[in-house]
Amino acid sequence: MQELKERIRQEGRVLPGNIIKVDGFLNHRVDTKLMEHIADEFARHFDVGRITMVLTAEASGIALATICAQKYGVPMVFAKKAKSDNIEGGLYQSEIFSYTYKKKVTQILSREWLNTSDKVLIVDDFMANGEAVRGLCDLVSQAGAELVGIGIAIEKGFQGGGDRLRGMGINYHALAVIESADENGIVFRE
Repeated sequence: MQELKERIRQEGRVLPGNIIKVDGFLNHRVDTKLMEHIADEFARHFDVGRITMVLTAEASGIALATICAQKYGVPMVFAKKAKSDNIEGGLYQSEIFSYTYKKKVTQILSREWLNTSDKVLIVDDFMANGEAVRGLCDLVSQAGAELVGIGIAIEKGFQGGGDRLRGMGINYHALAVIESADENGIVFRE
């Protein structure tokens, strides 16, 4: 998606540890028009007429997933990183290693909000090594729901998460795949 790549080139910064900072438009301060365009682009790649639920991980994927769900006319649910007092009943749980936080995290989702009749599109803002998405796929599987596809705004292609999903034959699409990123700039996979 050219518009997204241009925003990354213009506003993105590479921090130590290959962190791509795009929080001025994607995951802290949110450009809602850009999010709508991303949702429209995902609709060109996935059969959104089939989906019944958009799923993401807490917290930075919530804005994009919400706009996608609203555009597609379905609910959005997100996996939490910690159990809160307002979650009652059974839980789906998946252990992942968070690249961002450099530690193990348990993704938690109430059984109340995902079940065997759901057809799920996973949406997230960023993919590095793919652990968060792997955990979300695990939650979909535990629920007996159908995974329709996975849409990622920005993939760090040099970390292999997206390539693993492509290799598994999953209906996966990233809108901007970064091949390399360092002090010399950001190079996209074409």
